[in-house]
Amino acid sequence: MRFIDAKESVKLALDTLRKNKLRSGLTVLGISIGISTVILISSAINGLNTNINDFVSSLGTNNLWIYRFQPFGKRPTTEELNRKQLTYEDAMAMRKLPHVVAVDPELTDQNFQLGIGDVSLKHGKYRVYNSILNGVTTEVTKTANVQLLEGRMWTEREQERAANVVVLGHDSAEDLFPHENPLGQQVDCNGDVFTVIGVLDKQPRPFGNGRNTQDNSAYFPLTTFHHIHPEIQDYWIALEYDNAKNKDLVTEEITELLRIRRKVRVQQNNNFAIFSPDSLTRLWNQLTSSLFLFMVAVSSVGLMVGGVGVMNIMLVSVTERTREIGVRKAIGATRNNILLQFSVEAITLCAIGGLIGIAAGSLFTLILHFAVTFLHAALSLAWVFLSFSVSCIIGLLFGIYPAWKAANLDPVEALRYE
Repeated sequence: MRFIDAKESVKLALDTLRKNKLRSGLTVLGISIGISTVILISSAINGLNTNINDFVSSLGTNNLWIYRFQPFGKRPTTEELNRKQLTYEDAMAMRKLPHVVAVDPELTDQNFQLGIGDVSLKHGKYRVYNSILNGVTTEVTKTANVQLLEGRMWTEREQERAANVVVLGHDSAEDLFPHENPLGQQVDCNGDVFTVIGVLDKQPRPFGNGRNTQDNSAYFPLTTFHHIHPEIQDYWIALEYDNAKNKDLVTEEITELLRIRRKVRVQQNNNFAIFSPDSLTRLWNQLTSSLFLFMVAVSSVGLMVGGVGVMNIMLVSVTERTREIGVRKAIGATRNNILLQFSVEAITLCAIGGLIGIAAGSLFTLILHFAVTFLHAALSLAWVFLSFSVSCIIGLLFGIYPAWKAANLDPVEALRYE
């Protein structure tokens, strides 16, 4: 005598779905919503992570940035704001370190909270607003990984005599000189006139192909910048070293150098901060962890609702099929046979809901990929597999009680049930 096996249980579950289409559809709806939410949000996070990784790679692999306090991820404390500023001499001392290739001490006139500048640049009838002004050395082309689109950087001689020359960011040059070559032209900045000697190529941005605020900028020799803004003395230092494997060594050497120069006592913490491109990656991962928790919370609600719905329909199914269960037990079906049958039916219901959710999530991801091009939403096969597995586990967890109830029905009472 042959009793119900797993394959036949799946077939019976599909028959139940066909007989009760509306009820079954509403039952798996919660599962589908939860799974599609997981797929969509994980795809969005995956696309964002790809953008950030590409952006960080574009900054260069062998770079370090030194500030007097942590500029990313948190508001500086009063102690940090009152720290001694980094100096030009600090940067020159770093150039003598054995593995350091280039060091660029920089001064910037920028509203860091808004990410834009406070100055307008003018040429004839054309004007650009909110330009960022930078005072740098010629080594900025190495430490910042910027490329000249045309023209040149200033010479050491021009820097020594604080020549009135400027290298424009891509967007600044494009807006000020829409119909002519900017090289050799004059630009007005705060009443002073500067000769354009170079134009930078577009700088990368983490999201999309739109405008980067750093492209609306002007780069001056450091000595020239001192004449424009003598009040700005808050240096930050960009540095390039020779080999990625020397990162820890270079970081340790810079830390020791600055602690000595800034007279930091042995028991005191550093009064400066050193960052690398992977510091941005870690900061981004901290931000996306909150988004991940939100994803789990939202999807869990849908999955719990779906799980309760599965338990409800299985309890109804057990009640409706009480006599059938009695007949099966009368001809020799064991508790384990009945338990297997109804457990597999519950898992099948949730698996179908999971497949529908995966299909819907994939469709929404495709729409998001083309509708929001800068997001680059990408489907993650790992999350697809995990989502389907979770839907099956939900079926098992919420289907076990109805299956247990069916398995423990008294066969005599079940046969009497009308």
